[in-house]
Amino acid sequence: MPVKQRRGEETARHLLDAALAVHDEVGPDGFTVQAVVSASGVSLGSLYHHFGSFDGLAAGLYARCMGELLDEIVVTLERARTARGGVRAVVTAYLRFVEEHPARARFVHASGYAGYLPAHAGAIAEVKAPRMARMTRWLAPHVRDGSIVELPDPLTEMLLIGPVAELSRRWLAGADIDLTKAARVLPDRIWAALRG
Repeated sequence: MPVKQRRGEETARHLLDAALAVHDEVGPDGFTVQAVVSASGVSLGSLYHHFGSFDGLAAGLYARCMGELLDEIVVTLERARTARGGVRAVVTAYLRFVEEHPARARFVHASGYAGYLPAHAGAIAEVKAPRMARMTRWLAPHVRDGSIVELPDPLTEMLLIGPVAELSRRWLAGADIDLTKAARVLPDRIWAALRG
């Protein structure tokens, strides 16, 4: 890789790292272009060169954090042999990611309905689509054999991920929730909703 290209990629990574640190330290209200430029030591022009805008940087960070979450879920899911084991794998992988990477999880949850996402939907879809396709491929034979109820993909996703995402959002916001207990209880409750 040419030196200039490598330096550019390093600068982009550095900006994303700084943006995550700023968001984690000051929250959404203090997550500004000035705060990220100050924390990163990278010029505003360089930020715009790499991401087009501050919204582009935020969308890039969302895509990176979401990709990391989905990677952990997919890798754990693909090790499961049974439909019930797959449900358990998704739930526990999600909760483990939240507990081990709260700053990344907090950014994902804080950005879920952010105004910048629609303008960058294509780039975000490029990150999410292959990972979601792997999940769908894993689930498909279990739906065909009747182990998992056949539903439109968005409904399956809501039943599988929705409860875990909401619990995680609350935990990240400071609610008194025991993630270890949740990891023991939720998989069977979610399995009951998805079992064929």
